[in-house]
Amino acid sequence: MPLDVVLKRLEEKARELRCDVIKMIGKAGSGHPGGSLSALDIITYLYFHQMRIDPQNPQWEGRDRFVLSKGHGCPALYAALAGRGYFPKEALWTLRDSTSMLQGHPDMTKTPGVDMTTGSLGQGFSCAVGMALGGKLQKKDFWVYVMLGDGEVQAGQVWEAAMAAAHYHLDNLIAVVDYNKLQVDGRVAAIMNIEPLVDKWRAFGWDTLEINGHVFEEIHQAFQKCTTRNGQPHVIIAHTVKGKGVSAMEGNVAWHAGSPEKEKVPAYIAEIRGEQAP
Repeated sequence: MPLDVVLKRLEEKARELRCDVIKMIGKAGSGHPGGSLSALDIITYLYFHQMRIDPQNPQWEGRDRFVLSKGHGCPALYAALAGRGYFPKEALWTLRDSTSMLQGHPDMTKTPGVDMTTGSLGQGFSCAVGMALGGKLQKKDFWVYVMLGDGEVQAGQVWEAAMAAAHYHLDNLIAVVDYNKLQVDGRVAAIMNIEPLVDKWRAFGWDTLEINGHVFEEIHQAFQKCTTRNGQPHVIIAHTVKGKGVSAMEGNVAWHAGSPEKEKVPAYIAEIRGEQAP
């Protein structure tokens, strides 16, 4: 299939999944829409194009692994998993219900397709490094993908794990930093500046790329470059927009956590679809 057709279909799928995120958080009455929407294009690319997975056999040993270290962004992951057939889409509307398999942070014991339980920031990244090291030691050919938040990168544990990944030459590990510039209390740069971020990762021995995390052509090119086994772990610094797709949420720290009012959900979905609000 021509690449332009593939990228167009991914854009369409991302719009569909954005609608699912808004709908599920609106129904739940709580969640983290801003970071879910900023991460969604990358997650769409991974689950609908890049990763070698089998939704009918979630524990297949040969599968690629994905760790959402910024676990609060799990609505984007849940939407992708449902879209790929890991579980019925109807389960999305049970988000955060006490009896649901879809909790406010990913739980590998409850949700098919979740490779690691995450939520305490920094720990998911450490687990991903361990998965990649395990793959190396067992001479397996799977890839480990991990997504971090930019606020998460402020944690010291992240840099300990980054140092270990370079030391063990984990070139089967691809990290993505969802760099939307906002965290729960405000701007990342004001709370604890992480710049110069590209230079930091390179100094820690990582093969480092920088992209617009909402442009599928750039996403595609970056992941293709990262599939070179060059003895270094890979990181993609993805510049994104908090709340991407809903103008009222874009770049607005108030939408780090919260829920759209139920009466506004149809208008937000219409905007994502490029339709006139009802």
